[in-house]
Parts: sequence; C-alpha cells; structure tokens
Amino acid sequence: MNNDHLKEKTAKGLFWSGLNNGTTQVLNLVFGILLARLISPDEWAPIGMIAIFSAIAGNLQSSGFSTAIVNMKQPTDNDYNAVFWFNVSASFVIYWLLFAFAPLIALFFEQPCLTDLSRLIFLAFFISSFGISTQAYLTKNMMQREIAIVNLCALICSGAVAVVLAFKDYSYWSLAWQQIVNSTMLVIGRFFFVKWHPSLKVDFSPIRRTFRFSMNILITMIINTVNNNMLTFIFGKLFTKTPQVVGNFFQAFKWNTMAYQIVGGTIDQVAQPVLVSVRGDEQNREVRVFRKMLRFTAFLAFPAMLGLSLVSNEFILATIGEEWADSVPLLRILCIGGAFMPFYSLFKNLVISHGRSDVNMWLNITQIALQMVLILLTYRQGIVTVVWAYTVLNIVWLLVWQFYAKRMIGIRFFDMLKDVVPFAIISLAVMVATWYLTAAISNVYLLLVARILIATMFYIGIMRLLKVKIMKEFIDFIFKKKE
Repeated sequence: MNNDHLKEKTAKGLFWSGLNNGTTQVLNLVFGILLARLISPDEWAPIGMIAIFSAIAGNLQSSGFSTAIVNMKQPTDNDYNAVFWFNVSASFVIYWLLFAFAPLIALFFEQPCLTDLSRLIFLAFFISSFGISTQAYLTKNMMQREIAIVNLCALICSGAVAVVLAFKDYSYWSLAWQQIVNSTMLVIGRFFFVKWHPSLKVDFSPIRRTFRFSMNILITMIINTVNNNMLTFIFGKLFTKTPQVVGNFFQAFKWNTMAYQIVGGTIDQVAQPVLVSVRGDEQNREVRVFRKMLRFTAFLAFPAMLGLSLVSNEFILATIGEEWADSVPLLRILCIGGAFMPFYSLFKNLVISHGRSDVNMWLNITQIALQMVLILLTYRQGIVTVVWAYTVLNIVWLLVWQFYAKRMIGIRFFDMLKDVVPFAIISLAVMVATWYLTAAISNVYLLLVARILIATMFYIGIMRLLKVKIMKEFIDFIFKKKE
C-alpha cells in the first residue's frame, strides 16, 4: 500500500472512528445524565457489582479469535464462519453456567436482587455473540462509517428504552434492559451492512491455527476487564453496608472511561489494521506511522482529560445533581490517569500487529498483579488513596510498554517524550490559566460553560501560534470532508 493511499485510508478511518466515538460519548452523556437523575446512587450499585462478570463473559465468548482475524493479511469467508460458530457455541455454554451461578453471586454481595438481575444482564452477551464476526469484518475492512451508523442507532434505541423504564420507576431493571436492546440492535445493524453471512458448513481449522495467538489475547482481555472493573468489584464487597460509595465510584469511573474512550476508541478501531498494513515495510516507515499516531493521541487526550478534571465539580453538579457530589474527587483523580489511557490502545495494537500477543498478555498480567498489591497496601487509607495509587501505576506502567516498542520497531524513549510531553505541558498550562481566570464565577452553569470555552480557545490558539503540524492536518482533513 503506497503512502498516499495509506494516509487517505487512515485519515478516513480516524474521521469516522472519531465521529463514532464522539457521538457515542455525547449520547452516553445525555442518557447518563437522565438516568443518573432518575436512579439513585444505591440503585446503581447492583449494576456496578456484576459488571465484571458480564464483561469477562463477553471476553470468553470471543476468545480473541476476532482479533486474530483482524491481524490476518487476507482473512477468508471460512475464517469468519469458524469464528462465528465458535463464538455462538461458547457463549451459549457460558451463559447457562452463569445462569446457574447467579444465586452465588447474589450471596457473595449480600444482594438478593442480583440473582434475577444478573441472569437478565448476562443474556446480553449471548445475544452479542452473533455479531462478533461481523464486527471483525467491519473493522478489518475499515468500514468506520458503517460502524458509526450501527452504533448510533443501537445507542439511541437502547438509551430511549432505559430512560422510559427509569421514568416508570423500574430502577436498575431499566439499565439491564438497556444492555439487552443495545446488543440486539448491534447484531441486526452489523448483518445489514456486511456482505458476508454465516453458513452451516462449519470448519474449525482456522480456530486451531490461531489458537495460541487467540488464547493469549483472551487472557489479556480478561486481565484488562478485571483491571477496568476491579475497584468497583472490590468496593462492592468492602462497602456492602454503604452501597452509595460503590455508586459514587461507579459514576466517576464511568464518566472518566467515556471521556478517554473518545480518543482511545478512535485509535483502537484504526491502529491495528494500519499497523498490520505497514508491517514488514522498511522500519523507518513503521516508526513514522506509529509516532504520528502518538502525536495525534497526545493532541486529543491531554486537553480532553485534563479539561474534564478541571470542570469535574461543576460538571457533576450541573448535570446529575448534588447527590453525586462525593464522586467529584474520584473523577478528578481518574481523569489524570485517563489522559494516558489512550496510549495503551496504541501500544497494544503495535505489539499485536507484530504477532506478539504473549507480550501483550504478560504485560497486562504483571500490571494487574501490581495493582492488587497496591490495593491491599492502601485500602485501609480509604477509597481516595486507592484511586491515587491505581492512577499513578497506570501512568508509570506505560514506560514498560515503550521498552517493548523500542525492541520491536526501534522507537526511542526520547522520541516518545518529544512527541507526547509538549501536548501535556501545554494542556496543563491551559487548564491552570483557565482555573485562575474563572475562579471568581460562582454560578455552576456559567462556570462550566466559561471554563470549557476559555480552555478550548486557549488550546486552539496556542496550537495555531506554534503551527503544530498535527493540528493543521486535522483541520485540513475536516474541511476537505465538508467540501
């Protein structure tokens, strides 16, 4: 693939992926605000307690084989078909196992409602298994426009259902049905756009060929899932008598995740296909492509996440109300770490594109082990201390990923700093200046709007003043799309 064609394809992919993630998070914001106002913190707690189980079940259903397909140069219909039937069969078995263990989950958390609630929520991951192969097809072929349309339709339908049910006092059941409707709509939408369809002629030889690679991916996915849900899970057990603590953390973690996934999700949907396409070319080209992705990630991630940290208090108060005020300190801390989370997507895709799913797996296993140690050492000091320890480790651990990136493509630590640090410094300076300029404003709504506008204008102005190339290319492409 020549440079111009790759650049154009990557730009289009980033545009639609960014539009998809941006629209998704805005709609999640709207529906999240409505649901947070209709459902109290202690009613959110049951959903947070079992989130880890449905997430791990979702990992098991795909078993990493969809990632293996994306990593292939030219996957065949037989590859997609094998993954489809394997996913459906595996998820069917896993669902009935979880169905049987639901009473034990309820007993562990001392929440009787979790038996029926978890059985309904777990049904969502079984439904979604029918759309895993088609999602892999869309990702492999960089059909980001189609992915955006499907996700948008699913989100609007499921969010609307959840709001209506919550308004009718269905409490946490409205959140459960939101997941069911979303999974169903995603499956239907993907099949609508994908030309490939499963056949009854099943050949599992592709599963056997990619088994080791896929199992490494599976273990890594489970480790990441544990990592993403670990604190909610642990707090759910430690604070069974005060579920509002779990609800507050779950709310803060949700907003932080939604924000950094706007950037991380954009990169994640494009990075692996692009890096696979340049794999085997001269090393300098791969380094250039990777460094440009680093700069693009830093350009978006630092202002977005440090900006959310800046407005955390007024954002929470103005949107979901004072009853969630205790989640503000947690959100501020998580946003600092959230600024670095999109880089994990980039490093992960680099490692996987080189077929080193084992490196991806062991780096994640080691990270989760260290996090568990930190939690055991700090949990007696309270939830804020635990969240700080969790955040610092996530930032520092990126250095280990950079070490392996250097071994694979030769990118130096100094080069990574040169690509990333200027955006971090500028973003931090912008937020500090904005805070001082707006400190006298007392109205929460006015303060929120003022800080967003001033910080945005400062950041864009500095980028233009410094003639930052990545911003110029971004703006040029946006205007080109409009022509």
